[in-house]
Amino acid sequence: MNQILVTEKVYVTPELKRKKKIYKVLFMISLFCLICLTSMYIYAAYDRNKESEISKNIVESMFEDKTVISQEENALIVKITEEFAENIEQYQNEEDTTEEETQNVQKTSTYTAPDGTQYNYIGRIVIPKINVDYAIFDHWTYDLLKISICRFHGGEPNENGNLCLIGHNWRNKRFFSKVPTLEIGDIVQITDLSERTVEYEVYDIHTVDPKNVADTTQEVEGREVTLITCTDDSKERVVVRCKEKK
Repeated sequence: MNQILVTEKVYVTPELKRKKKIYKVLFMISLFCLICLTSMYIYAAYDRNKESEISKNIVESMFEDKTVISQEENALIVKITEEFAENIEQYQNEEDTTEEETQNVQKTSTYTAPDGTQYNYIGRIVIPKINVDYAIFDHWTYDLLKISICRFHGGEPNENGNLCLIGHNWRNKRFFSKVPTLEIGDIVQITDLSERTVEYEVYDIHTVDPKNVADTTQEVEGREVTLITCTDDSKERVVVRCKEKK
């Protein structure tokens, strides 16, 4: 018995055509947004890596000048240094010295990037356990925090007082991202511009509200270093207090 199969013809109505066009447009918009977001993420990662290269270059060039000088040249340098020290002492004793002038004699060095931008740094921080090795900028801004570790409060590296350092938590291995994983007894090494390295031992770790700056106090005995970064959710600050290792 022969059977005749008859398929029902599907009519494409104007409404169906309109919906089909809308779906295509929405798909193209979604695809475009996905491409844009991916490109932005890749560029941001590239930009962060490029900026962190500046800190790496500073560390590499920090103590690279090992020029051998003759005895005559050394005697001349000693003489100049002594005269400079006398001038600085006299300068600091003048009653009319302004705050801005005093800042000009602080212990900083300057690195000039290939684009001509200058960065003032005061030392180097190394934390062996979490592979941290960065230059320390003499002050902080949001832009500088994208490049390296910054002094938030306190005096010069390896001097009496509490040197407070801040760094970004990118939730990866860069800057202070791994600082929250430090434990009591871990070592933090600070090198100043005289090439002196002092080891500090972690003795306290806690979190505080972002507005709480009690840990930046300078009422400490001897030398201390305080490391500050964000928690992973950025709602609090992780504070790691360190004392000079005896």
